[in-house]
Amino acid sequence: MKSQALRDGLFGLAAFLILAALPLVTTSSALIDFVIRCAALGLFATSLNLLVGYGGMVSFGHGLFFGMGAYSFGIIMQRTGMPIPLAILLTMAVAAIVALVVGAICVRLKEIYFAFVTLAFQMLVHSMIIAWTPVTGGDQGLRGGIPRPSFLGINLADQKQLYLFAAALLVVGLLAMRHIVSSPFGYTLRMVRDNPTRAGFLGVDVYRTRLTAFVLAGVFASLGGVVMSLFVSGAYPEFAFWTMSGEAVFIVMLGGTAAFLGPMVGTVLLLLLNDFVTRVAEHHGLVLGAVILLFALGLRKGLLDFALDWRAARRTRAQAGGDKAAGADKMQGVAT
Repeated sequence: MKSQALRDGLFGLAAFLILAALPLVTTSSALIDFVIRCAALGLFATSLNLLVGYGGMVSFGHGLFFGMGAYSFGIIMQRTGMPIPLAILLTMAVAAIVALVVGAICVRLKEIYFAFVTLAFQMLVHSMIIAWTPVTGGDQGLRGGIPRPSFLGINLADQKQLYLFAAALLVVGLLAMRHIVSSPFGYTLRMVRDNPTRAGFLGVDVYRTRLTAFVLAGVFASLGGVVMSLFVSGAYPEFAFWTMSGEAVFIVMLGGTAAFLGPMVGTVLLLLLNDFVTRVAEHHGLVLGAVILLFALGLRKGLLDFALDWRAARRTRAQAGGDKAAGADKMQGVAT
């Protein structure tokens, strides 16, 4: 367990150093913006996979917490001007409380009922954002920008420093979620996913396990919303609309649910496809939908899941071939 945590930590440090070196290699602002968007949506999609891939709970309303993270952080900074790290922690606390209330109702439900009740809660919050104009700005979004006071010598008004900050949040968030899924709780969550009845017989509190996963997923989704609000210097109703949850589901489907980094692969793939298709096609939504459908029907699993299964099958065939050859040599020796 400790060796795995150390290995994950070293991998995360290497990933951050690579990301930190990118601005030294290229001056492309488009690349910097792309990585920041990847950080926001990658945290969001990976948090959803805590529910889908590890908990077996497909949520159609996970965008609720992404939008809540963006709005809560923006409102806190506009109204209080507190230090950014403290505002982020307060935002995550708000998301945890809301996730606890929503999850207490939803995780008792099964499959399709769970999915649509989470969607109902998301649409409720979206309606509140539209209606609460004095606070949220209504359908115009949170206007006036988000203050970015310097802290610890970090000035997030500078795009390159914002880029490094977003990359750091991405790496820390992914490492934290990786630790969760590799912990005893993570394996308990898998057991509840695979056979909740047997898990209950073994003394596992199925309801509490699912609720804990729901709260954790909501907290990390809100962190993705914080990154996005810093990037656009505001918050918009689209962040809490049902299409945001649909985008996260697409990302998880593209990247895969079995591999931890599957949602990150899906995030990069979807953003690349979206940016490319938007530039070359007039009806980009139709083209993008067709590409996603091709992936879903062609691979029948996420891209990273497909790659890992292919490598495992190849390794198994190679091992079987080696065993067969060894058996043949042994038989030949006996005959001799």
